[in-house]
Amino acid sequence: MNLKLSMTLGLVALAISAAPAALGQCGMPAKAAKPTAWHLQQYGAARLVRAADDDSFRREDGRSMVGMWHVIFTANTSKGVSIPPTVIDNALAVWHSDHTEIMNSVRPPQDGNFCLGVWEQLDRSRYFLNHFPWYANEFPNANPSGIGDAQGPTQIQEWIKLSPDGDHFTGTFQLDSYDLSNNSLASFTGTLAGTRITTNTREKDLVGN
Repeated sequence: MNLKLSMTLGLVALAISAAPAALGQCGMPAKAAKPTAWHLQQYGAARLVRAADDDSFRREDGRSMVGMWHVIFTANTSKGVSIPPTVIDNALAVWHSDHTEIMNSVRPPQDGNFCLGVWEQLDRSRYFLNHFPWYANEFPNANPSGIGDAQGPTQIQEWIKLSPDGDHFTGTFQLDSYDLSNNSLASFTGTLAGTRITTNTREKDLVGN
């Protein structure tokens, strides 16, 4: 009887000693692995980070051109000739994370006040935008109907630098517009400045700026 009891106790001890090894092979590794999508900051806390990012210049502080902006365009030349600084547009623009952009210009809606663009990031704080107002109407105009004569497309190119706080930008632009036969109609170069629109922005923050 003592022999049977000793053998039974021996089998129980063997089973207990083998349990950790079995657990180590069934979905619960003996050494905890850290998923690539998070890293420990301190004991008991985890922080989510991107495992992959298609933006090689993504800012560590999360700031980028993505968002809504109030933008002022000031022309300094017209067809290559210097002119007094002249505001030619006071617009609202939205830059999307898919690298597209839409702008609501100060032009009257009946003459065409929405236009579209695409952008790329050049380095950590500089961006380039290629933008097209598409077959709008001449503005300003003196037609009795209030709708300007039809004109061809316009191309606006912008070179922008985002401020360190991510809430302002400055830059330069070139605007070239064409008639329906693709002849040059107008050409401007100048500067532009933008301020980020947030949930705290008020109408009076935009008017007159």
